[in-house]
Amino acid sequence: MISRTTIDQVFETARVEEVIGDFVQLKKSGSNFKGLSPFSDERTPSFMVSPVKQIWKDFSSGKGGNAVTFLMEHEHFSYPEAIKYLAKKYNIEIEETEQTDEQKQQADERESMYLITEFASNYFQDILNNTDQGKAIGLSYFKERGFTEETIKAFALGYSLDQWQAFTDEALKQGYKLEYLEKTGLTIVKEDKRFDRFKGRVMFPIRSMSGRVLGFGGRILSNDKKAAKYVNSPESDIYHKSKVLYGIYHAKKSIAKENNCYLVEGYTDVIQFHQKGVKNVVASSGTALTPEQIRLINRLTPNITVLFDGDAAGIRASLRGIDLILEQGMNVKVCTFPEGEDPDSFAKQNTLEELVLYLEENAKDFIEFKASLLMDEAASDPIMKADLIRDMVVSISKIPDRIKKEIYVQECAKIMDISEAVLFSTLAQIG
Repeated sequence: MISRTTIDQVFETARVEEVIGDFVQLKKSGSNFKGLSPFSDERTPSFMVSPVKQIWKDFSSGKGGNAVTFLMEHEHFSYPEAIKYLAKKYNIEIEETEQTDEQKQQADERESMYLITEFASNYFQDILNNTDQGKAIGLSYFKERGFTEETIKAFALGYSLDQWQAFTDEALKQGYKLEYLEKTGLTIVKEDKRFDRFKGRVMFPIRSMSGRVLGFGGRILSNDKKAAKYVNSPESDIYHKSKVLYGIYHAKKSIAKENNCYLVEGYTDVIQFHQKGVKNVVASSGTALTPEQIRLINRLTPNITVLFDGDAAGIRASLRGIDLILEQGMNVKVCTFPEGEDPDSFAKQNTLEELVLYLEENAKDFIEFKASLLMDEAASDPIMKADLIRDMVVSISKIPDRIKKEIYVQECAKIMDISEAVLFSTLAQIG
């Protein structure tokens, strides 16, 4: 149990606007702050925070309360977890009595799963840094990628031994239940056999916005062609890949401060950018971008810059994600790297100043980007050009704001050398 003194100190110290500001971009509105609701899909901010009263109210969902209730609603924390989170945030020492074995068993299922993912993260880090196999295989791989010790520690990178059940055996020895090892996907159970899902892989913990370990990504380092290069934790009660962005925990403050979010594809892209000094970056972790992931960014900024590898196939596949971003009423820019380069390699080879300058000079508005990309293909073929124009109008039709929509039609008409009237007429047919 947490002592009353600690609870009182937490309530006296925690500032509701600071706590919520870690999850929602708040803007001053008179004596209050307001932002987009993190509990519903809204375009006009109706989420209010009062620094004077130290309360918040979400008019779109009817929810409200103080800093603790926000964490309980948003992060699904229990009351003690919310107090512990705030104590850690404000460097308050927690006075509490030791939990008995019986109390540990009474922890609810989700909490048991969180305890296991946290244990697993610490275990994989320990293996990476303190075993011969971890250092020779895992640590040398990360060092080859150019990651410093500070970066490896910040992102809690780890290694899973190339043994069938090394992790599972250690977890069971430490008193964790096989039931929850299986539910988190860390252990695969088949009849009376059990083995580690991430055997022989370097490990990337995937965290929630508040920093809790939800699941893992694991990359194989051997040349086994039958094994998938990357394996992710399966869906579980605590990990829903369509609602999570890799790096959001490390990037959230920088995204709000810079008022822009760079969106990349892979774990190492995020880590390399972060190490170089560009910290407002997240990854969709190899999955197709989802509306939930976009809304997660929209709480912090309305601006996304999508960074693509230099290969054309990857670019075409990713264009679908742009329409989804537009649909959420956000502003999209696109930046591609030279052929053969990706965000990871480019950041590694250039200084911070060169990287920032490249991103500034090469980030194009989505219309300009889509036009230049597809015009190369259409060239002098009038049928292909007509299809391209239709394709661009479909993208514009996704934009909810009518003024923005009209401006983009004008821009498209200029670029494609076609009358605005025809574009508006096509837009009306789509709508």
